[in-house]
Amino acid sequence: MMNSHGLSPSHAHLRELPIGLFDSGVGGMTVLRAMREQLPNESFLYLGDTARMPYGTKSVETVRRYALEAAAALTARGIKLLVIACNTATAAALPLLREAHPEIDVVGVVEPGAEAACRATKSGHIAVIATSGTIRGRAYEEAILRRMPEARISALPCPLFVPMAEDGLTSGPLAEGMAARYLDPIFRDPREQGLEVPDTLVLACTHFPLLRNAISRVAGEGVTLVDSASNTAREVRRLLMEKHLARGSGTSAGMPLCPGSVRFLTTDDVPRFTRLGELFLNMSIAPCTVEQVEL
Repeated sequence: MMNSHGLSPSHAHLRELPIGLFDSGVGGMTVLRAMREQLPNESFLYLGDTARMPYGTKSVETVRRYALEAAAALTARGIKLLVIACNTATAAALPLLREAHPEIDVVGVVEPGAEAACRATKSGHIAVIATSGTIRGRAYEEAILRRMPEARISALPCPLFVPMAEDGLTSGPLAEGMAARYLDPIFRDPREQGLEVPDTLVLACTHFPLLRNAISRVAGEGVTLVDSASNTAREVRRLLMEKHLARGSGTSAGMPLCPGSVRFLTTDDVPRFTRLGELFLNMSIAPCTVEQVEL
Protein backbone atom coordinates (compact mmCIF):
# COMPACT_ATOMS: atom_id res chain seq x y z
CA MET A 1 0.00 0.00 0.00
CA MET A 2 1.28 3.48 -0.88
CA ASN A 3 0.64 6.63 1.13
CA SER A 4 -0.46 10.01 -0.27
CA HIS A 5 3.15 10.82 -1.21
CA GLY A 6 3.56 7.69 -3.33
CA LEU A 7 5.75 5.88 -0.77
CA SER A 8 5.11 2.62 1.04
CA PRO A 9 4.81 2.86 4.85
CA SER A 10 8.16 1.05 5.18
CA HIS A 11 9.86 3.53 2.86
CA ALA A 12 8.32 6.47 4.71
CA HIS A 13 9.71 4.97 7.93
CA LEU A 14 13.19 4.70 6.40
CA ARG A 15 13.23 8.45 5.71
CA GLU A 16 12.96 9.12 9.44
CA LEU A 17 15.93 6.91 10.36
CA PRO A 18 19.26 8.58 11.12
CA ILE A 19 22.40 8.53 9.00
CA GLY A 20 25.09 6.49 10.74
CA LEU A 21 28.75 7.52 10.86
CA PHE A 22 31.78 6.00 12.56
CA ASP A 23 35.42 6.89 13.13
CA SER A 24 38.20 5.74 15.44
CA GLY A 25 37.61 8.83 17.60
CA VAL A 26 36.22 12.34 17.25
CA GLY A 27 37.98 13.21 13.97
CA GLY A 28 35.03 12.01 11.92
CA MET A 29 32.99 14.81 13.44
CA THR A 30 34.52 17.06 10.77
CA VAL A 31 32.43 15.01 8.34
CA LEU A 32 29.41 15.13 10.66
CA ARG A 33 29.72 18.90 10.90
CA ALA A 34 29.69 19.27 7.09
CA MET A 35 26.72 16.94 6.83
CA ARG A 36 24.75 18.87 9.45
CA GLU A 37 25.41 22.07 7.51
CA GLN A 38 24.29 20.60 4.18
CA LEU A 39 21.53 18.32 5.52
CA PRO A 40 19.91 20.25 8.40
CA ASN A 41 16.72 18.15 8.36
CA GLU A 42 18.54 14.84 8.82
CA SER A 43 19.18 12.97 12.06
CA PHE A 44 22.58 11.41 12.76
CA LEU A 45 24.03 8.63 14.89
CA TYR A 46 27.80 8.95 15.35
CA LEU A 47 30.08 6.26 16.78
CA GLY A 48 33.57 7.15 17.97
CA ASP A 49 35.62 4.03 18.74
CA THR A 50 37.84 5.93 21.18
CA ALA A 51 38.87 2.86 23.18
CA ARG A 52 40.73 1.49 20.14
CA MET A 53 41.95 4.60 18.39
CA PRO A 54 43.96 5.34 16.35
CA TYR A 55 43.12 2.99 13.51
CA GLY A 56 45.97 4.32 11.38
CA THR A 57 48.66 2.36 13.22
CA LYS A 58 46.78 -0.96 13.14
CA SER A 59 47.06 -3.78 10.60
CA VAL A 60 44.57 -3.95 7.72
CA GLU A 61 43.01 -7.08 9.21
CA THR A 62 42.47 -5.38 12.56
CA VAL A 63 40.97 -2.25 10.99
CA ARG A 64 38.58 -4.40 8.97
CA ARG A 65 37.44 -6.19 12.11
CA TYR A 66 36.95 -2.91 13.97
CA ALA A 67 35.03 -1.44 11.01
CA LEU A 68 32.71 -4.43 10.79
CA GLU A 69 32.00 -4.21 14.52
CA ALA A 70 31.34 -0.46 14.39
CA ALA A 71 29.04 -0.81 11.38
CA ALA A 72 27.14 -3.64 13.08
CA ALA A 73 26.58 -1.51 16.18
CA LEU A 74 25.12 1.31 14.07
CA THR A 75 22.94 -0.82 11.81
CA ALA A 76 21.56 -2.68 14.84
CA ARG A 77 20.11 0.63 16.05
CA GLY A 78 18.52 1.40 12.70
CA ILE A 79 20.12 3.69 10.10
CA LYS A 80 19.27 4.45 6.49
CA LEU A 81 22.80 5.09 5.21
CA LEU A 82 26.30 4.43 6.57
CA VAL A 83 29.23 6.83 6.29
CA ILE A 84 32.75 5.59 7.04
CA ALA A 85 34.01 8.89 8.46
CA CYS A 86 37.58 7.56 8.64
CA ASN A 87 40.08 7.45 5.80
CA THR A 88 41.95 4.42 7.20
CA ALA A 89 38.76 2.39 7.59
CA THR A 90 37.52 3.48 4.16
CA ALA A 91 40.75 2.36 2.52
CA ALA A 92 40.76 -0.97 4.35
CA ALA A 93 37.13 -1.96 4.58
CA LEU A 94 34.77 -0.14 2.16
CA PRO A 95 34.11 -3.13 -0.17
CA LEU A 96 33.80 -5.45 2.84
CA LEU A 97 31.21 -3.21 4.52
CA ARG A 98 29.19 -2.87 1.31
CA GLU A 99 29.13 -6.66 1.05
CA ALA A 100 28.15 -7.03 4.72
CA HIS A 101 25.33 -4.44 4.49
CA PRO A 102 23.74 -4.68 1.04
CA GLU A 103 20.48 -3.26 2.42
CA ILE A 104 21.90 0.29 2.74
CA ASP A 105 24.30 2.55 0.86
CA VAL A 106 27.79 2.74 2.37
CA VAL A 107 29.80 5.89 1.64
CA GLY A 108 33.52 6.31 2.27
CA VAL A 109 35.59 9.48 2.43
CA VAL A 110 38.47 8.63 0.06
CA GLU A 111 36.73 9.09 -3.29
CA PRO A 112 35.18 12.47 -2.34
CA GLY A 113 38.58 13.67 -1.09
CA ALA A 114 40.34 12.58 -4.27
CA GLU A 115 37.67 14.31 -6.35
CA ALA A 116 38.19 17.55 -4.42
CA ALA A 117 41.98 17.36 -4.92
CA CYS A 118 41.69 16.86 -8.67
CA ARG A 119 39.35 19.84 -8.97
CA ALA A 120 41.64 22.05 -6.90
CA THR A 121 45.03 21.40 -8.49
CA LYS A 122 46.34 23.59 -11.32
CA SER A 123 49.77 22.00 -11.75
CA GLY A 124 48.76 18.37 -11.23
CA HIS A 125 51.24 18.04 -8.36
CA ILE A 126 49.29 16.90 -5.29
CA ALA A 127 50.55 16.12 -1.79
CA VAL A 128 48.64 13.68 0.42
CA ILE A 129 49.14 13.47 4.19
CA ALA A 130 47.39 10.80 6.22
CA THR A 131 47.86 8.08 8.80
CA SER A 132 50.43 5.37 8.15
CA GLY A 133 47.68 2.89 7.31
CA THR A 134 46.06 5.12 4.68
CA ILE A 135 49.39 5.95 3.04
CA ARG A 136 50.46 2.29 3.10
CA GLY A 137 47.24 1.26 1.35
CA ARG A 138 47.74 3.83 -1.47
CA ALA A 139 43.97 4.37 -1.65
CA TYR A 140 44.24 8.12 -2.29
CA GLU A 141 46.95 7.73 -4.90
CA GLU A 142 44.86 5.19 -6.79
CA ALA A 143 41.71 7.32 -6.55
CA ILE A 144 43.52 10.45 -7.78
CA LEU A 145 45.27 8.64 -10.65
CA ARG A 146 41.98 7.16 -11.84
CA ARG A 147 40.72 10.70 -12.32
CA MET A 148 44.00 12.32 -13.36
CA PRO A 149 46.51 9.78 -14.75
CA GLU A 150 49.12 12.49 -15.28
CA ALA A 151 49.06 13.64 -11.64
CA ARG A 152 52.27 13.67 -9.58
CA ILE A 153 51.62 12.62 -6.01
CA SER A 154 53.76 13.12 -2.90
CA ALA A 155 52.34 10.94 -0.12
CA LEU A 156 53.49 11.31 3.46
CA PRO A 157 52.36 9.64 6.73
CA CYS A 158 51.80 12.02 9.67
CA PRO A 159 50.76 9.63 12.47
CA LEU A 160 51.20 12.00 15.42
CA PHE A 161 48.61 14.44 14.08
CA VAL A 162 45.80 12.11 15.23
CA PRO A 163 46.66 11.97 18.95
CA MET A 164 47.46 15.70 18.85
CA ALA A 165 43.99 16.44 17.49
CA GLU A 166 42.38 14.09 20.01
CA ASP A 167 44.25 15.89 22.83
CA GLY A 168 43.24 19.34 21.55
CA LEU A 169 46.84 20.28 20.61
CA THR A 170 45.80 21.90 17.35
CA SER A 171 47.54 25.29 17.37
CA GLY A 172 50.61 27.08 18.68
CA PRO A 173 54.33 26.28 18.56
CA LEU A 174 53.92 22.55 19.22
CA ALA A 175 51.42 22.03 16.40
CA GLU A 176 53.43 24.14 13.96
CA GLY A 177 56.67 22.43 14.99
CA MET A 178 55.23 18.99 14.31
CA ALA A 179 53.74 20.19 11.03
CA ALA A 180 57.16 21.50 9.98
CA ARG A 181 58.83 18.22 10.88
CA TYR A 182 56.46 16.34 8.61
CA LEU A 183 55.96 18.82 5.77
CA ASP A 184 59.32 20.56 5.31
CA PRO A 185 60.66 17.73 3.09
CA ILE A 186 57.91 18.31 0.50
CA PHE A 187 57.47 22.08 0.83
CA ARG A 188 60.23 24.14 2.46
CA ASP A 189 63.24 22.06 1.40
CA PRO A 190 62.31 21.89 -2.32
CA ARG A 191 61.48 25.62 -2.33
CA GLU A 192 64.92 26.43 -0.96
CA GLN A 193 66.42 24.43 -3.84
CA GLY A 194 64.28 26.28 -6.39
CA LEU A 195 62.19 23.21 -7.11
CA GLU A 196 58.43 23.06 -7.72
CA VAL A 197 56.26 22.05 -4.79
CA PRO A 198 52.70 20.64 -4.78
CA ASP A 199 49.97 23.24 -5.22
CA THR A 200 47.35 21.11 -3.46
CA LEU A 201 47.56 19.36 -0.11
CA VAL A 202 45.00 16.70 0.78
CA LEU A 203 44.24 16.33 4.49
CA ALA A 204 43.53 12.63 4.07
CA CYS A 205 42.50 12.01 7.66
CA THR A 206 39.35 13.37 9.25
CA HIS A 207 41.37 14.52 12.28
CA PHE A 208 43.70 16.72 10.27
CA PRO A 209 41.33 19.65 9.54
CA LEU A 210 41.63 20.64 13.19
CA LEU A 211 45.30 21.37 12.52
CA ARG A 212 44.49 23.21 9.30
CA ASN A 213 45.93 26.56 10.40
CA ALA A 214 49.26 25.08 11.55
CA ILE A 215 49.51 22.94 8.41
CA SER A 216 48.68 25.87 6.16
CA ARG A 217 51.37 28.09 7.70
CA VAL A 218 54.01 25.43 7.15
CA ALA A 219 52.88 24.52 3.62
CA GLY A 220 53.06 28.17 2.64
CA GLU A 221 51.26 30.48 0.25
CA GLY A 222 49.83 29.17 -2.97
CA VAL A 223 49.02 25.72 -1.54
CA THR A 224 45.33 24.80 -1.46
CA LEU A 225 44.27 22.55 1.40
CA VAL A 226 41.38 20.19 0.73
CA ASP A 227 39.61 17.52 2.75
CA SER A 228 36.76 15.14 2.08
CA ALA A 229 34.11 16.43 4.50
CA SER A 230 32.06 18.73 2.27
CA ASN A 231 32.36 16.43 -0.75
CA THR A 232 31.23 13.46 1.33
CA ALA A 233 28.23 15.45 2.53
CA ARG A 234 27.33 16.28 -1.09
CA GLU A 235 27.55 12.60 -2.07
CA VAL A 236 25.26 11.63 0.82
CA ARG A 237 22.77 14.31 -0.16
CA ARG A 238 22.80 13.05 -3.77
CA LEU A 239 22.14 9.47 -2.67
CA LEU A 240 19.31 10.46 -0.34
CA MET A 241 17.58 12.41 -3.08
CA GLU A 242 18.15 9.65 -5.64
CA LYS A 243 16.67 7.00 -3.33
CA HIS A 244 13.87 9.31 -2.07
CA LEU A 245 15.20 8.91 1.47
CA ALA A 246 15.78 12.57 2.37
CA ARG A 247 13.95 13.39 5.58
CA GLY A 248 11.08 15.76 4.89
CA SER A 249 11.03 15.04 1.15
CA GLY A 250 7.47 13.76 1.49
CA THR A 251 6.25 16.50 3.83
CA SER A 252 3.22 18.47 2.61
CA ALA A 253 3.84 22.04 1.56
CA GLY A 254 3.70 24.38 4.53
CA MET A 255 3.87 21.59 7.09
CA PRO A 256 6.62 22.30 9.65
CA LEU A 257 9.43 19.77 10.01
CA CYS A 258 11.13 19.19 13.35
CA PRO A 259 14.93 19.57 13.15
CA GLY A 260 16.94 16.37 12.95
CA SER A 261 18.57 15.00 16.09
CA VAL A 262 22.20 14.05 16.74
CA ARG A 263 23.12 11.16 19.04
CA PHE A 264 26.51 9.74 19.90
CA LEU A 265 28.06 6.41 20.85
CA THR A 266 31.58 6.08 22.22
CA THR A 267 33.57 3.10 23.43
CA ASP A 268 35.48 4.96 26.17
CA ASP A 269 35.50 8.04 28.44
CA VAL A 270 32.24 9.86 27.80
CA PRO A 271 33.28 13.21 29.39
CA ARG A 272 36.43 13.44 27.24
CA PHE A 273 34.52 12.42 24.12
CA THR A 274 31.91 15.08 24.83
CA ARG A 275 34.47 17.81 25.52
CA LEU A 276 36.47 17.16 22.34
CA GLY A 277 33.35 16.59 20.28
CA GLU A 278 32.12 20.07 21.10
CA LEU A 279 35.38 21.51 19.73
CA PHE A 280 35.09 19.52 16.50
CA LEU A 281 31.39 20.27 15.97
CA ASN A 282 31.36 23.83 17.33
CA MET A 283 28.17 23.00 19.23
CA SER A 284 27.16 21.91 22.70
CA ILE A 285 26.65 18.18 23.25
CA ALA A 286 24.12 17.29 25.91
CA PRO A 287 25.36 14.43 28.13
CA CYS A 288 22.06 12.61 27.63
CA THR A 289 22.82 12.26 23.90
CA VAL A 290 26.07 10.31 24.50
CA GLU A 291 26.06 6.58 25.29
CA GLN A 292 29.07 4.41 26.11
CA VAL A 293 29.01 1.05 24.32
CA GLU A 294 31.17 -2.03 23.93
CA LEU A 295 32.05 -3.44 20.54
